[in-house]
Parts: sequence; structure tokens; C-alpha cells
Amino acid sequence: MSANNLDKPQSERQQWMAVLAKALWADFEAVWKNCELDADYTILRQPETGLIMLQGRMGGSGAPFNFGEATVSRCTIRLLSGEIGHAYVMGSHRQHAEIAAVCDGLMQSDERFATTQAIIEPLSMLKFADDQIRSRKSAATKVDFFTMVRGEGEA
Repeated sequence: MSANNLDKPQSERQQWMAVLAKALWADFEAVWKNCELDADYTILRQPETGLIMLQGRMGGSGAPFNFGEATVSRCTIRLLSGEIGHAYVMGSHRQHAEIAAVCDGLMQSDERFATTQAIIEPLSMLKFADDQIRSRKSAATKVDFFTMVRGEGEA
């Protein structure tokens, strides 16, 4: 097995996996094709779609309750160099899950880390821009509630 980035902080891997999972498929596909990465891999777990149970908490800190179900797709691959990539993505897009798993595997390889960053960085920037737009739209609809004193009871 080649030298790999498994000793990188876990949070760093969580960050790139989150970017891959949250990327819009159209953006992800365009960036993936633009980078022209060639990765030889075998599929350990075929891309498959299923349901997960979502849980919520009242007030963010109360007892957990089942909120509903969500569709997810997952895939696990092994690069020929030995790295194993995993991916879970919301929705039923199996190809998104497979390519995200390939990217996860490539990000763990020292030789491929820098070139795979060319996928993560643009997707991260697109997500940041989308978050900013949503934040501005949300701020524009903010309502400030206040209480008016009607003057009753004044003498």
C-alpha cells in the first residue's frame, strides 16, 4: 500500500467528504470532468439507494424524536493503490455516490491529494456562494417582532 494521508486529522477528511456529499450533481459532474482524473478502482459496495431515519430534538437540546425519513445513496470503492473511499449522499443519485467515493479515496493518497484538491476547492467555493445567497434571501425576509403599549391602565 502506498503512503497515504490517513494520519491527517479526522476533521479534514470530514470536511472534504461533506463538500463532496453536499455538492449539486451538475456542479460536481462538471468539475470532475474538467479535472480529467484517471482513477483505477474496484467497487467494494455497489452504489445503492436506501432510506435513513432522521432525528430531531425539541429546542435543539430536548429528547430525540424520529422526524422522518430521507433517501440516501452510498458507495465504497478501493483504489488499486489500496486506499478505500466511502461516500453517502442525499438523494438517489448513485453516480454521485460512486464518484464521491473515488474522490475520497484519491484524497487519501499523497500522490493524488493535490490534484484532487482541484475538485474540492471549486465545489467548496460554489457551496459558500450558495450559502451566502441563501443567507441574504433569509435576512431580507426577517421580521422583527415588538410589543406596543396601547396605553391602557394609564391614569
